[in-house]
Parts: sequence; C-alpha cells; structure tokens
Amino acid sequence: MRIGVVTFPGSLDDGDARRAVRLAGAEPVALWHADADLRGVDAVVLPGGFSYGDYLRCGAIASFAPVMGEVVDGARRGLPVLGICNGFQVLCESHLLPGALVRNDHQKFVCKDQRLRVESTATAWTSAFAAGAEITVPLKNGEGGFVADDETLDRLEGEGRVVFRYLGANPNGSLRGIAGIANERGNVVGLMPHPEHAVEEGYGPGTDGLGLFASVLGAGLAAVGA
Repeated sequence: MRIGVVTFPGSLDDGDARRAVRLAGAEPVALWHADADLRGVDAVVLPGGFSYGDYLRCGAIASFAPVMGEVVDGARRGLPVLGICNGFQVLCESHLLPGALVRNDHQKFVCKDQRLRVESTATAWTSAFAAGAEITVPLKNGEGGFVADDETLDRLEGEGRVVFRYLGANPNGSLRGIAGIANERGNVVGLMPHPEHAVEEGYGPGTDGLGLFASVLGAGLAAVGA
C-alpha cells in the first residue's frame, strides 16, 4: 500500500508522518503542494505544521493548493485521508470536515503527552483500535480548539462521527472535548493530536499512534482482497 504525505510550505511533521507510514508497513510517497498529482497513492496524510505561515487562518491558504483539488476529489470518491493538527485545519477549510479550529481558550501554545479515548472504530483510520480504548499521543498546538454550532455538534455525536475525545483536563477548549472527527463515510479523519510522534518505543510516549496507520493499511488490504 502506498500512502502519500503532502508537504506544504511550513510543514513540520511531514518527515515524521512518512516515517510512521513506513513503520506501519506501507510505502510513504512524498507529495508536493504545487503538484495536482497524487501519484496513484492509496491514501493521503496532511501533516502538522504551519502551512503557508498560518496566514489568513490556519489551513486557509493550503486549502487552495493544487494538490488539494485532487485530495478533495479523491476523498469524495472514498480515498482515505488523514489530517493531523494543521492537516485537520486544512480539512475543515476545504469543507471535507465541518467546524473550525480556533485559538486555544487559554491563549497559549500547548505541548504535552495527551490521553485520548477512541470513540469510533468505524473509520478507515481507527478500525485497528478497540472501541473505548485509551491512548496517549503528543499534542502541540496554538489553534487547536474545535468549534461548531450546536446542530453540527449534535449531528457529529448522533452519527458517531466523534472519533477521538480528550481525557482529563481539556487542553485547548475544544467543545465537548472533541479531539478528532470523521466525515459521514468514515474515510476522512481529522485530529489535533499527533499520532505520528507515537509510533516507536523510545521515541515519544509509546506506540499508540501506530494504530491509525495500521488501520488504514488493514483497510487497504481488505479492499484489495475484496
């Protein structure tokens, strides 16, 4: 399975995402923001960082990058897409996911190992987890507060599209403690914490993040078998 990782100007974690893909057993493929070409990949990761310097709004300019036209079209056809931190912001700005990410309610950058609960395993990126599993992955953001109107929040909850939820003290003011969500089909997932920083013992808080990449690998192999 070949998983593309997009690099935007200002991306910081694209290399880590490619490493996570490799450790999961897939082939990482570097994708460039200015190329309207996904190179035939089976899934796409939008990594963390500060794409285009976070000008206008975080992820706003990146949503208009040539590669994103292909990502949006692919996602609507069922291509698995994962947005991590800034990538989550890009997914919201691209309208692949609802809501928005705003400045942390305490107005400070947060960097810590964060406990999460896996609320849904019905996505391409979480099927390898047990429902209700508690995992720990790093969190690092200044604009990580997930917000949406009550109707949207109720719909996300009712449709089982809240994928991850913060445990313990809310680190950034995200409404209802939401750390990650999915689209209706379950092939697009965005989360603020960084699973790519928790994929190998001795580097980060453990290997809990590897489950996201193993999940999409399993989903891809199942699709091939079908």
